[in-house]
Amino acid sequence: MESTPLLEVVNLTKYFGGLPALADVSFRAHQGRVTALIGPNGAGKTTLLNCLTGVLHSDGGAIRFNGADLTGLPPHHIARLGISRTFQNLRLFPRLSVLDNVLTGLTVQADASFLRGLFRPPALRHQERRLKLAGLEALDIFGLADKADLPAGALSYGDRKRVEMARAFVSQPVLILLDEPVAGLNTEETAAVAVLIRQMRQGGKTIILVEHDMDLVMNVSEQVVVLDGGRKIAVGAPEEVRVNPLVLEAYLGRMSPTA
Repeated sequence: MESTPLLEVVNLTKYFGGLPALADVSFRAHQGRVTALIGPNGAGKTTLLNCLTGVLHSDGGAIRFNGADLTGLPPHHIARLGISRTFQNLRLFPRLSVLDNVLTGLTVQADASFLRGLFRPPALRHQERRLKLAGLEALDIFGLADKADLPAGALSYGDRKRVEMARAFVSQPVLILLDEPVAGLNTEETAAVAVLIRQMRQGGKTIILVEHDMDLVMNVSEQVVVLDGGRKIAVGAPEEVRVNPLVLEAYLGRMSPTA
């Protein structure tokens, strides 16, 4: 018998101007596995991530995560439940240090007020030390420890991608959503990201991966969900999806392996 899914998306629907960006999309993601979302540009992949994180509210259907109904919840409530994400377009603070950028991923764990910040009681100083150590540990895992004090804007594009991943990881979420983590990276950088994804999975993290690099998708995913025109057209193991006629027609057959 299959275990209870960590994430369950049921008939999710989202309209923009009367047109369906998502139309009755359903799938399940299980603990400790990588589920990839693939499809042509405009298929609804990022819209789906935005609904999962509360950035957008769906027009129909339901999202269940770890026993909780996420439908209609604001982003900060969803983050506190254990979901974090990266973005298709980098969203870093270029003038802040790499460490400070990663620490922004811990804001949902911070418990400060104006008065506490003004008087800085021992409990607040202890919390700051704990959060900083968590940030440094995340940087070490993602190979960025030697760049902690550099401004994020001074890093290479590949390193900035890893900063985003470290920021998503630092709060120790249950579910991590990666939106095109290797877009714009070279072969060596892509291979390094694949290693990091496998390490997160081996550490018990559940990952939803949106990606166009089919080699990466097929090598790190246990399940692949295929969207086309806002609709789910296939779901299954990578080897099944690779030869699915609908997928070949709608996506893989029209694109190069890294399109």
